Amino acid sequence: MQIITGTTDFKLQEKTAVAIGKFDGVHIGHRSLLAEILKQKESGKKACVFTFDPPPAVFFGKTEEKELTTKEEKRKIFKELGIDILIEFPMNATTAATPPEEFVQNILFTQMQAGFVAAGTDLSFGNKGAGNAALLQQMAKECGVDVSIIDKILLNEKEVSSTYAREAVEIGNMELAEKLLGMPYSVEGIVEHGNHMGHKMGMPTVNLIPESNKLLPPCGVYYAGVLMEGRYYKGISNIGYKPTVKEKEKRLGVETYLYDYDGNAYGKVITVEFYSFKRPEQKFENLEALQKQVKEDIVSGQLYNR
Repeated sequence: MQIITGTTDFKLQEKTAVAIGKFDGVHIGHRSLLAEILKQKESGKKACVFTFDPPPAVFFGKTEEKELTTKEEKRKIFKELGIDILIEFPMNATTAATPPEEFVQNILFTQMQAGFVAAGTDLSFGNKGAGNAALLQQMAKECGVDVSIIDKILLNEKEVSSTYAREAVEIGNMELAEKLLGMPYSVEGIVEHGNHMGHKMGMPTVNLIPESNKLLPPCGVYYAGVLMEGRYYKGISNIGYKPTVKEKEKRLGVETYLYDYDGNAYGKVITVEFYSFKRPEQKFENLEALQKQVKEDIVSGQLYNR
């Protein structure tokens, strides 16, 4: 997958089918949008995703919400889905002031060679978000470009959105989050050295510190799975600050016990998938009480079936 990032100075050489959006979470609504451009590959167009970096809401200071998917996670998902080109268009004072008509004609049609465009009904672009689906359709018709405006998908009689998925993650409803995202909610990172307490208790774990802008479920224990070097391992994860072990611990981390793994994972990139919430994080009177609970968690995780 070709990635164009950090620049407005580019010109694609082949006809493209473009999907426009923020794509936080790449939820099932986003996937229906992406399916439209992927179908266009059959007619020789390159499947192209256009998104702003940073997202407009972040640039204008309207939100401090953490992301469902980091930039690297989105790139990975797009590549796996078969996207050919990803454009992370810079959002700055100059690009934010672009008239909507200029955005469509100069960037979308000329620089990106769009022959097909897919977007949601809530599409907005250009200076002050003045551009919308109606304007895009009108200009596209004049230029012979096909446009597909995708209606919202409903789940539980509610529109699927990044906000809906974020709400599910924030309350630890990982089953709902998975339905909304079309895949388990996950976090990716490099395995780091922890305090080795799990190893000392005979229950070694892998530890990672997520990116600071990554949204995590509430602190607690989760039934989980881990993808590492092309293999899958069943696991049970704890999200938290480890209050029993280290009183002044400030960094929120993800610690996962892997079943059927006894190798050295330090320095490896892993993806932890969260399937279901088991219990909240708690502080124990002593290490013996902690060890007893962790053993119970591990046994429970072994019996858990998706």
